[in-house]
Amino acid sequence: MTYILLHHSGCSTSRKGLALLEANGIKPVVRKYMNASEQLSLAELKDIAKKLGNVSPRAFLREKNAAEAGLPASAGDDAVFAAMAENPKIIQRPIGIKGENAALGRPVERLLDIT
Repeated sequence: MTYILLHHSGCSTSRKGLALLEANGIKPVVRKYMNASEQLSLAELKDIAKKLGNVSPRAFLREKNAAEAGLPASAGDDAVFAAMAENPKIIQRPIGIKGENAALGRPVERLLDIT
């Protein structure tokens, strides 16, 4: 089964997550979701929430960046998903996906939970 890593090379935690996977012999398919050509769709974001354990999108939202992007703290899940699809900077990273499971790499060692 393919291991997909949602990765942002400008994020030190994301770089550490990729290095950790590679050090453990895992060669993930790296998806640079910050690039316009690789952005996550609304359906993909909802699928990630499901794979993380049917969580609210707030479970993988970068609160600081969300506030800077103008997302109100009172926004409901649908609005948060829509904001994430429009502005990938507000998505926590890295996120590992393997099959029907996903893990938020905070701390990065959690990425190994789904290998």
